[in-house]
Amino acid sequence: MSGRSRHEPSGDQLVASAVLGLLSSRGPSSRAELARSLGVSAATLTHVTRDLLSRGLLTELEHVASNGGRPARLLGLARPVGTAVGAKVAVDHVAVVEVGLDAQIRDSDEHPFDAFAPDALDRLGHLLAGVLAERSDVLGVGIGLPGSVDAQATGSVTAPTLGWTEAPVGALLRSTLGVPVLVENDVNTLAVAERLYGVGRDHASYVVVTIGRGVGCGIVVDGEVYRGSRGGAGEIGHIPVSDDGPGCRCGSRGCLEAHVGQDALLQTARAAGVVGPDEGIAALRRAAESGDPRACQLYRSAGAVLGRALAGVVHTLDPEIVVLLGEGLDAWRLWEPGFEPAFRRHLMPARRGLPFMVEPWADDKWALGAASLVLASSFDASGVSGEQGRLVRQRLGSGPAVRATRAAATT
Repeated sequence: MSGRSRHEPSGDQLVASAVLGLLSSRGPSSRAELARSLGVSAATLTHVTRDLLSRGLLTELEHVASNGGRPARLLGLARPVGTAVGAKVAVDHVAVVEVGLDAQIRDSDEHPFDAFAPDALDRLGHLLAGVLAERSDVLGVGIGLPGSVDAQATGSVTAPTLGWTEAPVGALLRSTLGVPVLVENDVNTLAVAERLYGVGRDHASYVVVTIGRGVGCGIVVDGEVYRGSRGGAGEIGHIPVSDDGPGCRCGSRGCLEAHVGQDALLQTARAAGVVGPDEGIAALRRAAESGDPRACQLYRSAGAVLGRALAGVVHTLDPEIVVLLGEGLDAWRLWEPGFEPAFRRHLMPARRGLPFMVEPWADDKWALGAASLVLASSFDASGVSGEQGRLVRQRLGSGPAVRATRAAATT
C-alpha cells in the first residue's frame, strides 16, 4: 500500500489477493498504479493479473490517458469476491457486522451475551454460526476483544474484563464455524482498520488511542501493528500519572484510566454533586454543555491529564500522527480545552507540531475493526495472520466457490 515502508510480498498468491483487495477498496486501477501501490515489479504484476483475468476474477475496462506512451488500460473486479464478518465481544453483548472488501457495511446487528457464563465460548460459537448460516461468500471471521491475544492466528485470549484466562477462542471458533478465524485485541483491530482505510494509507507509523470506559492504544510501526512479546502492547490506560491516586480496576492506583475513563469521570462528578448517584455519563455531558462550571472543569482537567500522558507516549514511540476515537470522545469539544495545551506544552519543541485527529465514533466501528483483520490478510506480507491469513487469501482467490475450503480452515 502506498505511502509506507513495505515488505516485498512473499509469493504470487499474496500479490493476487492484494490486487483483489486494492481493486475492491479503491476501484478500477491501471497495472502501473497497482504495481506502485504494492511495491512489486511490473513483470510480477503483469503475471499475476494475467492469471486473475484468465480465472474470470478481473476484467479489463476502458483506457485512460497516461504520461506519455500508450494509454493505460484499467483493471476492475469481474464480480464480488467475498465479504468478511467482524465481531466485537463485550461483557454483555456481541456486535456483528458483515463487510465488503471496500469497507462498506452490508449488515449489522447486536446480540445479547454473557461473557461470564460457564459455556460462554460455546455460546459465542453458536451465535456466530447462526450469523454465517445464510452466507456463502464469507472469507473469514475477525474477533475483537478487550484483552491480550497471543497471536491473531491462534487466538488464545486473556481478558480480565470478560473473566477469561487463556481462553482458546480461535481454536473453538475455527472448529465450530469451519472458516478462517482471526482474533485480536479490540483496539489493535481499529489500528488495522486505519491501516487499510484511514491514516495508515498515508502514514507508516501512528498510534490509535481510544477513550471510553477505559483507555487503549493501538501502535503501528512501519505499517505493522506492534503487539509486544505477549500481545499486550498498548496498555497506556495503566500508565501511572499520580501518586496514590484513584483506584484502578487493574489493582493499582493513579493509572491514567482511573483519572479519565468513563467510570472515573462519573465517580468524580458524583462526589462533587455535579450529577446524582444514579445518573450516568449522559447527565454529566448535559451539565457541561449547559455551562455548569464544575462539569466543564472536570472535562478540562481530564483532557489535560490525557494530553500529558500522550506526550509521553509520543516521546516513546515517535509516531507520525495520533488518532483519537471512541465513545468517550463524543464530547470532544469539552475535552479539547484541557487536552491540546497540555499535549503541546509537554512535547519536546521539535515535536510540538505533531498532528492529531479526532475521528467521529459509531458503535459498529469496533466490529468493523474486527472485520478488518480478515480484509488485511490480503496484504499480509509479514505473516502476522499466519495460516488463517493464508486460508483467507486462498478463499479470496477462489471466487464464488469459497465453501470448498471450509474444512481446511479448521486445521
